[in-house]
Formats: sequence, structure tokens, C-alpha cells
Amino acid sequence: MNSTISLLLVFLNQFFMPRHNAQLRLLKAQITILRARIPTQRIILSPAEKAELLRLGEECGHDVDGLLEVAKPATYKRWLAQMRGGRPFQAVGRPRLTQELRDVVIRIGSENLLWGYKRIAGELKKLGLYAGANSVKRILNEAGIHPSPERRRKKPALPWTTFIRAHMETMVACDLFSKTVFTLRGPRTAYVLIFIHLGSRRAFCSAPTYAPDSAWVTQQARNTLMWCEKQGITPEFLIRDADTKFSASFDAVWASEAARVIQIPHRAPDANAFAESFIGTLKRECLDFFICFSRSQLDYILRTWVRHYNVERPHRGRDIGNNVLQVDFRPVRDGPIRRNRQLGGIVTSYTREAA
Repeated sequence: MNSTISLLLVFLNQFFMPRHNAQLRLLKAQITILRARIPTQRIILSPAEKAELLRLGEECGHDVDGLLEVAKPATYKRWLAQMRGGRPFQAVGRPRLTQELRDVVIRIGSENLLWGYKRIAGELKKLGLYAGANSVKRILNEAGIHPSPERRRKKPALPWTTFIRAHMETMVACDLFSKTVFTLRGPRTAYVLIFIHLGSRRAFCSAPTYAPDSAWVTQQARNTLMWCEKQGITPEFLIRDADTKFSASFDAVWASEAARVIQIPHRAPDANAFAESFIGTLKRECLDFFICFSRSQLDYILRTWVRHYNVERPHRGRDIGNNVLQVDFRPVRDGPIRRNRQLGGIVTSYTREAA
């Protein structure tokens, strides 16, 4: 009986061992092929992967010569000695930067361009996220964000958009534009000076003139300050371009009210985007539809449209919410809807008559 069982075992061994060995050779060949495609000779294993290899190696008496492809036998023996000595495995290399950490670093860096890398790293620590200054620098460089250095003798320049956003409630912008007026003496160029309060988007428009000299622009500055007082606006900054029509007396009027005049760089209309946008809207929605034959006609058109702009026209700005600029505006929800047409229908608005 015993001999029969022995013969059966020998038969099974002879039948299955070649197949088993072929499977092992096939697996090892695949590992060799994949190993050759790894650009580096060193494979960094996690503590869990090292522990798993030691567990499997124990089943074959830790005789791993010729079996290991991810580490050298000497490295395996060092792991074994470390495990027997009771020393836990530590992760090798720098900790991986999670996508959450990258997103937070990019958000903080883009929203605070004056913060240095160490300042951002400290802010991350408050949020329970940990990254060194070099890691923060690498993440921001990959995102194309370059904060100001932390150590500079000169104070870093405040980004223009940040400055505008911080002072919108006390900032007024102005700009000149022209319109051709056809008179009996031939075409003449009329000049108009507009002012816009950045915080509320309310605008003031001067009467047109054919001679925008120093006295005229200075008077418009005074008129605008009176308009600001009526609107409850206290200007601390005035943005203007480098047009030579803005004389020293013009700036002096604003300085007398403790308002600082900021001249934008040459050929930089985007730095005065609010005034430029207002003039573009005025031309597209109104002036481009008219041929003016007198200065008084142009003045009437401007006054009519600016009143519509300040009182009746909804504004699509992100901080306006598609509402009118009147602070005390309350929509009437009942009553018939009435269409109001001005300037021959060029300016149109709708209101409800109270029931």
C-alpha cells in the first residue's frame, strides 16, 4: 500500500513539476523583460512591499539567490536583519505630493502673488497640509506662477489688478474721446471727458467742447468732484492716461481733495480698462447710430444715454449681477409693462406702472 502511494506521488511529481517549472521560467522571463524597460537600475520599494517579499522569502528559507529581480540578494539580507532587529521600515525618498496639495498651493499662490514660498508653506501647515518651500516652488513653477521673492531690498510691486480690486470704492477713472460734428463750417472734432466710479460703475460725462484746453479740463475736474459729493463718493485715487490735455491744474484740483492722481503707462489702455470699456459701450449702444450736426445735439444725446446708463440699464458685470446701478432700486412686480423709448428708440427700457 505504501509503495503504491509512493509510486503515485512520484508519478504526480514527474507530471506536474515540468509544467510548474515552465510557468516559473515564463514569469521570470516576463519580469526580466519588464525590468529591462525601467530607466533606472534602482527600484524603490515601499515598507509594505519589503515586508511582503520577506514573508514569501521565509517560505523558501530565505534562499533567494537567482530569484530576486527587484533588489539584490545583499539588500534582501539587510532587510532581513533589520526586520529581525525590530527596526521598522521607513519610506524612502520624498513624500509624494497629492493632487489636493497641488491644487491648494496653486490657489494660494495665484491669489497672493506677494507671498513667498516659505509664507505659503506656513499657510499650508495651518491647513493641515505639509510641503517644504522647495516643493511649493516646484509646484508653482510648473503652474507658471512666480510669486515675488521674500527677501528684497525694494518692496515688491503690487499687481495692478490687486491694487484696483482693493481700492475700487475710492477710485475714479477718466478718459477722453472724440466725436465728429458736421457744422456749416465743415466737420469739427468735439471732445468729451468721462469719469467712472469703479466701485459702483456710475459715470459722469462732461459737455462736449471743440477746445479741450487746460481751463476746460480743470473745470470738468471740479464738476466731477461736485457730482461725487452728490453721489456719496469720496475719491482717493484718480486714474488717467498720459494725454497732454491733462494739465497740472487738473491734477491740482484732485490733490486739493486729497486724491492721488495715478498716470497709467504709455500705450497701456488695459490699465484703464473701466473707462475704456465705458466709452466702448457708449459708442456701440448709442453714438455709432448718430450723425451729429451741432455740439448741443451731441450734448443732449450724451446726457440722455448716461442717465439711462446710471438709472435704467441693467449691467452684466460679475459684481453687479445684471442689475441697475441705482442703490435704492426696487422692482415693481405688479402692473402693466411699459416700454420707454428715447433718442428715436436707440435707448429702450421697460418699467411697470404701479397698479
